[in-house]
Amino acid sequence: MYKASELELAKLLSLVVERNASDLHLKVGEPPIIRVDSQLIRLENYDVLSEEVILDSANLMMNEQQRALFKQQQDIDLSYSFKDNVRFRVNVYTQQGTIGVALRAIPNHIRTLEELGLPPILRTFIEKRQGLVLFTGPVGHGKSTAMASLVNEINQKRSEHILTIEDPIEFVLKPASSVITQREVTVDTPNFAQALRAALREDINVLLVGEMRDLESMTSALTLAETGHLIFATLHTNDSAQTVDRIIDVFPSVQQGQIRSQLASVLLGIVSLRLLPKIGGGRVPAYEILMANHAVRNVIRDNKTFEINNIIHTNLEAGMVPMDKILATLVKQGQVELEVAETHVRDNDYFLSLMR
Repeated sequence: MYKASELELAKLLSLVVERNASDLHLKVGEPPIIRVDSQLIRLENYDVLSEEVILDSANLMMNEQQRALFKQQQDIDLSYSFKDNVRFRVNVYTQQGTIGVALRAIPNHIRTLEELGLPPILRTFIEKRQGLVLFTGPVGHGKSTAMASLVNEINQKRSEHILTIEDPIEFVLKPASSVITQREVTVDTPNFAQALRAALREDINVLLVGEMRDLESMTSALTLAETGHLIFATLHTNDSAQTVDRIIDVFPSVQQGQIRSQLASVLLGIVSLRLLPKIGGGRVPAYEILMANHAVRNVIRDNKTFEINNIIHTNLEAGMVPMDKILATLVKQGQVELEVAETHVRDNDYFLSLMR
């Protein structure tokens, strides 16, 4: 069986970096598994892992407090710093009575929008001094990376107090023109809600929230956006209309009218992201962009979010972008296979018309 040690863990993590893998999975009865360009690959030259081996590896990455928390709740998120400032987002969990570990590699270089393949229209958001910008999409599709890129541009250009609240901290921001404070849930604060409440008293200008998870954190984020702060946050939703509905639906029905009005007044935009396997290797972003204009604010207030998709399609000159338009462009440019793009299409007739 594979023998665990700090040296062997370092060897595995070095391999993740060398292979440009996004993830590493440690599961009992399997060899280590990496994900490269969305494909899972078993490292067959490694022996299968025992529970003892995986527990040893997990204990190397957890401190005493995290070990106690894991024992209590049977899963925990944390960050782990590797050599040369390489970082991993780690989830330690139990399944079928055994331990497992999932590690997500976090690049040590915060890339620009151009390096990420994202449009410069997104810089419109960082020109604002207050409001709410939401990044949505599935786990692992670039939401945190895109937010870090924008917030780091603020850091380079303006003198602001930037606060991030994350679970765990992913990109470490190095202060440039701004003052940076980064708080990690379970390490620096018990939860998002408490950290967001405290943010009101911390003289911040810009806030990055790793995830708006519940009513309390959404309430605090909306209040902060309303009181002169620029907020960037993520939600696990599929598109702009669903994102608005998700926020409203979290609140009791008696509050929803008020929340629609509040969200309509503070929302700056919604960016929905997908990372697709690129022909020839790597991944390429597809995206939907909603810019909150007068029409968008009206449909949010009037509870007519079903009209949002139509607003996006009819406001291309204002910088709005339908997901299907980007998917068709990627296929035509030979960057993405048609079959891959089709799995993300929202309006098949519109997509086919673009392909013709």
